Amino acid sequence: MAEFERVDVLLVEDNPADAELTMRALRKGNLANHVTWLKDGAEALDFLFRAGAYAGRPDHNPRLILLDLKLPKVDGIEVLKRIKAEEHTRLIPVVMVTSSAEGRDIAESYKLGVNSYVVKPVEFEQFSDTVAKAGFYWMLVNKTP
Repeated sequence: MAEFERVDVLLVEDNPADAELTMRALRKGNLANHVTWLKDGAEALDFLFRAGAYAGRPDHNPRLILLDLKLPKVDGIEVLKRIKAEEHTRLIPVVMVTSSAEGRDIAESYKLGVNSYVVKPVEFEQFSDTVAKAGFYWMLVNKTP
């Protein structure tokens, strides 16, 4: 059985460049010592619900989930639906971090209970700054139950 460490931020992002920029921004701001990066929605659900490769994971939820909308296997909307439908996970703050600025994606995300919706800026510095600000708010300012 694999040994798992405590996770502060669960990053669910299929684009390696965006994932690296996000993790770098969080580390730079000293916002999260323990970031776990998962590359698709199915893996995220296994992690959150302690199934498959993550069945032995301690029963500790991340403090924040940064979730991409367009993911392989299971999309971000479906992952969000499952997170907010289960008592064990529904109170975890979820920030949708995506390139989609489409009104229907934003509306659907909020309808399903997303805590925040952030459209990824294209420019590196702006992207890094946006992630750092979101991380600062959700990890240090916001209080969770």
